Amino acid sequence: MGLRLEYTVEPFVEGAPGPHVTAALEAASAAGLDVEFGPFGTTVAGAEADVLSAGDRIVRAAIGAGASRVSLQVVRA
Repeated sequence: MGLRLEYTVEPFVEGAPGPHVTAALEAASAAGLDVEFGPFGTTVAGAEADVLSAGDRIVRAAIGAGASRVSLQVVRA
């Protein structure tokens, strides 16, 4: 069984994501998981260990690039 991680990086300006948003997106994409980038958040899905590991990289990338908040929600897929 897999997991789905939904996250939002703030501050977020629709149509003009800052470096903290793109850093998190790049970390998610580099994890090799299914990634859906949306107007209010991003979702990654895959095997449990892969998603949990990606979550760590996503948060570190976002905070390292200046995010003021990263909100996560993890659900079983």
